[in-house]
Amino acid sequence: MDVSIIIINYRTPQLIINCLDSIYKFTSGISFEVVVVDNDPENGGGELVRKSYPEITWIDSPSNDGFGIANNRGMAVAKGKYFLLLNADTLITDNVIYRCFERMNVRTDIIACGALQYYADGSPMPFYQSFNDFRRTFFILPISNVVDKIVKKFYPEPEYADPDQHDWLVGAFIFLRREGFEKTGGFSDDFFMYGEDVEWSGRLGKLGKLCYFKDCTFIHLENNNPFRRTNISWINRFSTQMQISNFLWVRKQYGIFQYLLLIVHYIMMIPVIYGWKMAFNLKKDGNPFTELRTQHIYVRKTRVILKYFWKTLLLKKGLYKIKPEENIDLLTAVHEQR
Repeated sequence: MDVSIIIINYRTPQLIINCLDSIYKFTSGISFEVVVVDNDPENGGGELVRKSYPEITWIDSPSNDGFGIANNRGMAVAKGKYFLLLNADTLITDNVIYRCFERMNVRTDIIACGALQYYADGSPMPFYQSFNDFRRTFFILPISNVVDKIVKKFYPEPEYADPDQHDWLVGAFIFLRREGFEKTGGFSDDFFMYGEDVEWSGRLGKLGKLCYFKDCTFIHLENNNPFRRTNISWINRFSTQMQISNFLWVRKQYGIFQYLLLIVHYIMMIPVIYGWKMAFNLKKDGNPFTELRTQHIYVRKTRVILKYFWKTLLLKKGLYKIKPEENIDLLTAVHEQR
């Protein structure tokens, strides 16, 4: 078997059928199998997918432990020389899977490769080019060229001789050698959602290069989930679950100091964001206490981050999944709809 394609189902049967339609339509020149791991067998609608594609391997997860653990379950039974981890909300538009297979056969220095994401309208989807590119976004600082230069000095871009090489691969499309899973154990079982692909890339990168190829692309539809961002602003850039996962990744990969630096930064920014906004409100209409909702949301999210402080600091084992009452994005979105 050349390639094992692993897809995670969470109540998205039609998206998976559409994804599989595109795979079977455009993929040729290789032998492949499809492994679907269902994170919600009771409500996942798996019978619709199995009826359309009875030849696929189907795994019912005993519980919804998130993206990474589900992929590990799929990779554990996969038979292929290579694995392709593919989101359910994706579409293949040409023979990209064979192209990755062929490229990896030739480039033995590469442990895993990715494909560039495109929106449904055909426009390219931006992505973080490196670990430090991603880390710089965690800091809530004034928008200024001077500030940007200072931050980039502390978190510079890596320099690679290989123009295709990158720090990490987006989890929506990861094409890797079997040994990449066998030697690393796959995704960390601490991550529920978000950050798991970044953390795993750090470990995969020690085995070989991680590369993107400009001629390898796919469509990412970005299916909605209850942990997505709402009320996005300068100070609220990430969802609560994203932040818990991001901070866990920083603690794992960069140590205690970098983690504490972020914690101190977020706490110190509370009076700053309130002071700035209240001064703006006072100048605008004479009432400093109007339009502070964004600041209130920031404080609520920071409180959740602090709830996980000791667990993250001490790297306690267990799934870092926020509780329903901690999902500030979903709670504030529901409040707006009422």
